[in-house]
Amino acid sequence: MDGNKRTLLIMAKSVNRVTLIGHLGRDPQPKHTAGGTAVANFTLATNDRYKDKDGNWQERTEWHNITCWARLAEIASEYLKKGRAVYVEGSLRTHSWDDKQSGQKRYQTYVSATDLVLLGGDRGEGAGGSPRESDNDQNFPGDEPEFVSAGAGEEEFPF
Repeated sequence: MDGNKRTLLIMAKSVNRVTLIGHLGRDPQPKHTAGGTAVANFTLATNDRYKDKDGNWQERTEWHNITCWARLAEIASEYLKKGRAVYVEGSLRTHSWDDKQSGQKRYQTYVSATDLVLLGGDRGEGAGGSPRESDNDQNFPGDEPEFVSAGAGEEEFPF
């Protein structure tokens, strides 16, 4: 295959992959679908630091909605707790529903997890050795977003 055809083939593919390392904003919320499949939802906070226009360091927290299915949901529900550091791998999904009050179409994007790796311990425990300095001054804002409840169609997507 010559270089041009290979480039076209690569450009025709798409990738939907998410890799996150962060801390749980709350304990997983385990549920089951009408068909009996386990589902667990939780939020994950990731932080980054940047310099503002005045040269001062600022910290930004981004919240991610995570959904685990089947055995992974059972593992998440059993072992993950608020504050726990975790590696999450998965793909982005978007769920839509009609808002019962306004009648408008609503959307929520979340990470459908395919892999979890528990890292260290809780934020306060400092498991795995002495905590790094940056770990000590990371604080989550008190306004963690809620995982939106879809209302209608909960049988198919239970949150």
